[in-house]
Formats: sequence, C-alpha cells, structure tokens
Amino acid sequence: MASTAVILEIPAPDGSVRAVRLSSPDRVMCPAGDQPGSVDVTKQDLAEYLLTAGERFLAAHADRPVTLQRFPTGITGEEFYSKNPPKGAPEHLRTTTCTYPSGRSHEQVVLEELASAVWAVQMSTVTFHPWPVRTSDHAGELLNDCPDQVRLDLDPMPGRGFRDVVTIARAARELLEELGLSAYVKTSGHRGLHVVAPIRPEREFLDVRHGVIALARELERRLPELVTTRWWKEERGDRCFIDFNQHCRDRALAGAWSPRALPGAPVSLPVAWERLDDLVPGEVVVPTIGEHLQEPDPWAGMLEHRGDFAPAMEMWEADLERGLGEEPFPPDHPKMPGEPVRVQPSRARKG
Repeated sequence: MASTAVILEIPAPDGSVRAVRLSSPDRVMCPAGDQPGSVDVTKQDLAEYLLTAGERFLAAHADRPVTLQRFPTGITGEEFYSKNPPKGAPEHLRTTTCTYPSGRSHEQVVLEELASAVWAVQMSTVTFHPWPVRTSDHAGELLNDCPDQVRLDLDPMPGRGFRDVVTIARAARELLEELGLSAYVKTSGHRGLHVVAPIRPEREFLDVRHGVIALARELERRLPELVTTRWWKEERGDRCFIDFNQHCRDRALAGAWSPRALPGAPVSLPVAWERLDDLVPGEVVVPTIGEHLQEPDPWAGMLEHRGDFAPAMEMWEADLERGLGEEPFPPDHPKMPGEPVRVQPSRARKG
C-alpha cells in the first residue's frame, strides 16, 4: 500500500508559510550504500535534508537556472533531466529564459526559496544541477549568457586514485591564485573533486570556455603525467581529462550540498582545502551530513570574491600565438569556427 502523503510547512521569504504536499514520502529514492551510517534514503529524507541544509543549499543554487535530475521510482528506475518546469508547478516557483546550443530558448527553474526545492523533491528530483550564471547578472540582451564561475571537474581515470585528484586540485588552486582568482573545492559526491573559482560575469560562455582551455593546457604542462586536454578517450591513457566543455552553454555539474543519484545518497560536499588529506570521496551521505553542517561553511562569501578572468584570457591569446587553437565541442553543439574535425583519431588514420 502506498504511504500516506504528508504536508510540510516551509517558511517563505515574505514571512508566510508554504504548504508543500509530499506524496509517497516513504518511497526509497536511494538504496543504502556501503558508506558508514548509510541507510535507505526516502523522498521525505531528501526533503528534510534540504530543510536542514537550507541556507547553504540556497546560497549555491539561488538566482541560477537549475536542471533537475529526476527519478520517478527512485534511482534504480527511469531517469531524466528536467529543464522545462513541469505542469502543475506552484505559483511561487520562479523561472528564467535560457538559450540552448540549438538556438532554441525556453523557461528553466530557478530555486529562490526552500519550498521550491522541496517541491522539486516531490517531483522526484535527487540531484540539482545549477548553471554557472546568475539571472541578476545579465546586461542588455545577455540573459544567462555570462558565467560567474569557472568549474573544473576532476575525476580519476582507471589506474589512478583519489590522491592523484587531490594533487591536481591543489595545482589548479595554485594556478588560479597566480591569476588572481579565489579557488574553492568540493567533493563531486562520487570519486572526484570540483574546483570552483568565482569570476566577474563579463564574458559569454564561449570566451570563458577558451580561458578554461588555457587553464587546462597549463595544468597539463605542469602535471604531464596526471593531466590531459585530449578530448578523445583513446588519447588520454590514465591521465585526468580537464573537461573544458563543461563551460559550454547548457552544461552543469551537481551543485554544492546537492545529493547525488547514487546508493546512500552521497552529498557534493564543500570542504576546506586543509581537509583534503583526510577526505574519503563519497563517504558523506544525506543521513550523516549533520556534523558537517555544524562546521563553518567553507564556501561562505564566495560571491564577494568574484575575480577578473582577463589573465586567463591572456593565456588563451598566448596559446593562439603559439599555434594552439580551438578544441572539439560536444556532439550536440553545432560546428563552430576553427573547430578541429570531429573524427576519432584512430578512425581518421584509417581513412
């Protein structure tokens, strides 16, 4: 028999109270994993987690378009990414217009308050993927077009471990700080780390992507045994690929403090840099998050430290002078000026 729906009363920004209905609250969304303290995580567990982590979760997601990763029967069943607000969305839910690589535009969810986030859980959302833009930053017609974050997604390749990822993350921090940028780090919620640097929203996606390509190439020069910028997997070996295409329009990583769609519901956890040596990737799960919320927020005040991305763009210009140009775009993007042929190297040689 299906569990009885519950009503959660959630404070709204104007001081009123939102009543959010949660159907099937006992539905297991993430079965228990092998992490210490891991248990089955239900829909109600996810909703209550968001209320507990509310201030920090909203700081990472508010004023940003968010893609919802939804699982109507839990993570062992069907999965899809929701960009358009579903029918029946509450009146308090805010949306914003986003343009996609195809040139099409439509509305996307913006989480301005906890009631909207809990409503997203009611719609079977497990993971929240915020865009690296803020709706309040646009100038003129550039709505949601100018990123205010650089995001480096670091995952170990087969044959490499988490300590290698930590080494790369620290090298990325050093490089970013050399360029005058502040670097923050969080777990991916799985096997890797995300390094994030806030930047002033002065350049469109394509420009920021070029600056990130330059950053990735410099990391490759500094750590040639650990880092690669090769788009094709057959050319990477066991080196970590710095995915510059995460800075294309419509690409987004799991947000800070967001649960991940994995057994145990691990959390993408912001951490202090000095904590990396003791960190076990994926260990912090929704049921064990409490002690981390008692510590100071390592990402507090991030918006106050948005830096100038010009030095990274100067690195891109220097690469162009060296003869290093454009890199491949994702297959869902139109062919771009100066882009290399999108052919797997081994197939190109056969041709």
